[in-house]
Amino acid sequence: MTHPLMQRRARLMGPNVPTFYADPVHIVRGDGVWLWDADGRRYLDGYNNVPHVGHCHPRVVEAIARQAATLNTHTRYLHDTVLDYIERLTATMGHGLSQAIMVCTGSEANDVALRMAQAVTGATGIIATDNTYHGNTTAVSALSTRRPPIGGYPGHVRLVPAPDSLSPLGGSAEGQARAFADHIARAIVELDEAGHGLAGVMLCPFFANEGFPTLPKGFLDPAAQVIRDAGGLILADEVQPGFGRLGSAFWGHEVLGFAPDVVTLGKPMANGHPVGAVVTRPDIMAAFRGAFGYFNTFGGNPVSAAAALATLDVIQDEGLQENARVVGAYALERMGALTHPLLAQVRGQGLFFGAEFVMDDGTPASDFVATLAEGMRARGVLVNRIGRAMNTLKIRPPMPFSRENADLMMDTLALVLAETKVPR
Repeated sequence: MTHPLMQRRARLMGPNVPTFYADPVHIVRGDGVWLWDADGRRYLDGYNNVPHVGHCHPRVVEAIARQAATLNTHTRYLHDTVLDYIERLTATMGHGLSQAIMVCTGSEANDVALRMAQAVTGATGIIATDNTYHGNTTAVSALSTRRPPIGGYPGHVRLVPAPDSLSPLGGSAEGQARAFADHIARAIVELDEAGHGLAGVMLCPFFANEGFPTLPKGFLDPAAQVIRDAGGLILADEVQPGFGRLGSAFWGHEVLGFAPDVVTLGKPMANGHPVGAVVTRPDIMAAFRGAFGYFNTFGGNPVSAAAALATLDVIQDEGLQENARVVGAYALERMGALTHPLLAQVRGQGLFFGAEFVMDDGTPASDFVATLAEGMRARGVLVNRIGRAMNTLKIRPPMPFSRENADLMMDTLALVLAETKVPR
């Protein structure tokens, strides 16, 4: 039976507006790691990274309400909260990353990052992986593979094979870093020959949409050297792995062990309030400001800045990075104890983990994983799937996720695995 809101959505929002699950969830309330639907049913949220410090965290709600009742304007007037936030934010980073542009979304942030790379290099060529997502502006949507651009990919874009856990580039885990770098090197040659040159390479330091393959620290070193030698910039999209989610470090680029030239941020940084940012070095910022006239009406407004500052306070005051490390390791251990004939690999780090499933013949078990996600939703636990063939179960809960929450999730997953029919 179709949910009554679906017809209304189609009438008012148009066709093909995506929803999670075959039977969409009508959410009306959230608190911490829990969500409630219109019928009063409670769900454990094992997927949403936007409420980074938990749905409706009272400190963030209070900060938004207090500032909204005092003043909201833009950065063409002077205001100290946005400066306080940038100081606090950049203090968590190294590599000379000390200046920021505040925007409203990760898409905007990545769009600005591409222009920063153009301003510094004078080139327009951009490289990303062949199974990524960096947003929905015209510029960054040309890097995404789910919906290729009308008319084909523009000539200044090259997509290189993404790293993979089960089928590593170059044929082995040991050779994958070099193989990834070699693909980038070939793409750079193509861009040079086409007259575009290399502006930069944009990647997620956790390769989240690629299915978060297990990669060693230093994996990117050969590729980074190739990019630097060609004069390009490394643009790190930290929207998913950042702000302590991976547990062992505050930022994904620190976990992977490389120095980005530009870091882009979005969804989690203000716990659901629409905030994004581009963080970079002063030399890159100066080149961008000299080449482009850029202003964002809502980026860095006092309410958004207050929300982002409160979120950062909660992460640090409540020890949520350490919680991600400890609880994530426990959840991954419990998931690793599961057995199933299609379960090929369990992997992840911190509060970002999952499991890849393949059929007996080695093909992706995409339909099976879709059924798993639906089964979890039916039992009151929200998860989803990711990867090139969407055959990897993706778990990425709010950061206050506890051992008890992990137990509930894994107990439920064990039940759903047992009751889900294996396709033949």
